[in-house]
Amino acid sequence: MTNHHATAEILSEPLSLQRRALSALMMGLTYLLFLVAIIPLGSLLYTIVSQGLPRFSWNVFFHIPAPIGEAGLIDGFGNAIQGSLMVLAVACIISIPVGLLAAIYMAEFGRNSKTAHVIRFVTQVLSAVPSVVVGVFAYGVIVFTPAIEIGGVLLKPKGFSAVAAGVALAVLMVPIIALTAEESLKLVANAQRLGSMALGGSRFQTTFKVVIPQSMAGITTGVLLALSRAAGETAPLLFTAFFTQNWPTGFDHPTPTLPVLIYNFSQSAYTSQNEMAWTAAMVLVALVLLASLVSRLAVRKSFR
Repeated sequence: MTNHHATAEILSEPLSLQRRALSALMMGLTYLLFLVAIIPLGSLLYTIVSQGLPRFSWNVFFHIPAPIGEAGLIDGFGNAIQGSLMVLAVACIISIPVGLLAAIYMAEFGRNSKTAHVIRFVTQVLSAVPSVVVGVFAYGVIVFTPAIEIGGVLLKPKGFSAVAAGVALAVLMVPIIALTAEESLKLVANAQRLGSMALGGSRFQTTFKVVIPQSMAGITTGVLLALSRAAGETAPLLFTAFFTQNWPTGFDHPTPTLPVLIYNFSQSAYTSQNEMAWTAAMVLVALVLLASLVSRLAVRKSFR
């Protein structure tokens, strides 16, 4: 009882002046570092919005870039938005199943196996590969592949296309999806796995009916993060999708995209295209921020 009272008295004593000064100093340093970290982001967003907002209108979503020197035409980059969606759709179709299956194997079916360690190592290495290298790889494998004859049938290379660009972006997305989904699956308590198996569920049923639904928020976050990164990549698209001023004509033809449009227009000698590049950059940042907000809401809903 005496020890209890002594402990209570010690806890109720006010902090010394030295400890309070140190606490205030560290708190002030924390706020200062927070401001230092947020200043570049705020400056970037302010510059993009201030430069891109004057040329922004809803018409930019429904029209193609106007030819230089022709007055009276509505300027826009709807073709680049449509092309970006096409490329990202191909990338998602390829990367999401591959990334999720790799994560499920590493976390559930072969967690401690040598194969899982190899897959994890390769995935981590692949996540550090520069995007321009991935673009060169896709260019050499898909775009620049020479025509070959198999069984009397001449197979010609696809050339620049949305499919080639989607494959390049999928290579960038797979590591992010696989590593994020693996960590999310590992967060599910083993008690839930054991409970499912105790009720007669197989390993397959436990994984797909118990574990994956519990970790769906983390998996969704990983997919959206990978999608956000792929949406802003330019180098792979320069080697694979190329660009066109017109509307996309198919997945096997050169396809306009927002990052390449921003790159081309920012290098243009015409002021109108420079201004449109800022507007396209603002729209692209808004789309990336929207994807990030959706991922945050998905995680928050799961926690609730």
